[in-house]
Amino acid sequence: MKTVATLWFVAISSLTAHAAEPLPASVVDGWMETLSNWGRWGKDDELGTLNLITPATRIAAAKLVIEGRSVSMAHETITKQSVDAASPYSHEMVAHAENSPMWAVDNIAVTFHGYSHSHLDAVCHRFHKGKIYNGYASTTANSSGCGKLAVTTASDGIFTRGVLMDIARLKNKKWLEPGTPIYAEDLEAWERKAGVTVGKGDAVFIRTGRWARRAEMGPWDIEQSAAGLHVSAVKWLKDRDIAILGCDGVSDVFPSGVEGYTHPVHLLVLVALGMPMFDNLDLEAVSKVAADENRWHFLLTAAPLKIPGGTGSPLNPIATF
Repeated sequence: MKTVATLWFVAISSLTAHAAEPLPASVVDGWMETLSNWGRWGKDDELGTLNLITPATRIAAAKLVIEGRSVSMAHETITKQSVDAASPYSHEMVAHAENSPMWAVDNIAVTFHGYSHSHLDAVCHRFHKGKIYNGYASTTANSSGCGKLAVTTASDGIFTRGVLMDIARLKNKKWLEPGTPIYAEDLEAWERKAGVTVGKGDAVFIRTGRWARRAEMGPWDIEQSAAGLHVSAVKWLKDRDIAILGCDGVSDVFPSGVEGYTHPVHLLVLVALGMPMFDNLDLEAVSKVAADENRWHFLLTAAPLKIPGGTGSPLNPIATF
């Protein structure tokens, strides 16, 4: 299996087609084993790749702040249902000037997983063959929440170097067309263009231009067609030892091209690598600031809600230059 997976990686990494090349499920199954971090930090580990963010990593990241210029990487909350927002935010004013002499109070509710809301996926979010990262049983996630690998593993906050990989800019486009796959060779081409090298403990953010396209052309069914990483690029992420993956979509290219797996990047990143993921970020503003500063790395700060047993959290990641 290792040999087959390796051969497929070599073949796919050189593709330049505009749709994900068909790939047998057996290859991804092989990568589940060869790329696995299970046991790397001990049999009881729940931090996964957050282990790569060390005190030294944080100190180095803090030194990246030169201008003190901060930029949000969250998209404005969506409150109207659309083809890419099946479960919009519910925002209700329960107290306001018309019914209260003193207070304004609101109630906010959201099912944040999906294709519209900026959020962090906890590692327990994805099951595979009855297991989650590090071999824990998927049954540890029950009606009370995730007993293992919940979002509270990141409750002390995420503080590390962020690296923006603007693949739309690399291709000299406002956005990548839906269905466009991103390969490891594209990530390396961006490193050369931007003069930045992704390394251990980094948070990597992939810009496809999804929100720029939506603003100009309207929403579309992301699950059916979206630009994103080809599953073969996960090996590159593992080799670079990154801590967190983020995207303005959900990182996976759709259609995935993988037989039987609609979200193979999520599968490998969450279950095999034990890596949290930022989904549906808005990287338009940070891309403009990075271009203005001519600097594609920055201090990343993010703090998920401290939800015991939570499968993730809506949040507002901040890039500070």
